[in-house]
Amino acid sequence: MSWGSDTVAERPGGRHPAASLRWERRAPGLRVLDPEELYRHTDQLYRAAWALCGSSHDAEDLVQETFLNVLKRPRLLSDGSEIGYLLRAMRNTYASRYRSSVHRRRDRPLTDDDAAAGHDGGFETRELMEAIASAPALYRDAVVAVDLVGLSYREAARALRTRESTITTRLHRGRQHVARALNGGLLDAA
Repeated sequence: MSWGSDTVAERPGGRHPAASLRWERRAPGLRVLDPEELYRHTDQLYRAAWALCGSSHDAEDLVQETFLNVLKRPRLLSDGSEIGYLLRAMRNTYASRYRSSVHRRRDRPLTDDDAAAGHDGGFETRELMEAIASAPALYRDAVVAVDLVGLSYREAARALRTRESTITTRLHRGRQHVARALNGGLLDAA
């Protein structure tokens, strides 16, 4: 495959550094993900990662690994949603790295560091994150996108590549799962 006078085989790994920029010129709806702006999404990704992992320590590792994977090469965004792209990348990173070691998450004793500062008399943050982490993946992803990251239903549907009505259903079922888990009725419902 040729890119003008440069060929893809000229660089180890098979990609020419300007290849993604040339693609952007050919496909006007695409734009390059700006690495300098990713720090703005760190808090949202951390909350989502904590819900996925059930542990603040594992969440930090997941966010760092996600950023590492995203920054390896230029990324093109078609829908213009950086947070949506980053959530998909984090979910994929989680699936490839953490799903195989899911038992580690459950076996590690939780510490006081796993709970966020501040207590309002309700459930502790740790309990809430564990409840979200125990939800089936499709429901958990919807709860994380809407309730933790703060995406609208439309943005969540775009980020998770599904319809808005599907997000509504998954969010409802995910919230029910979390409520049952927090009230101790998870085992009765299963």
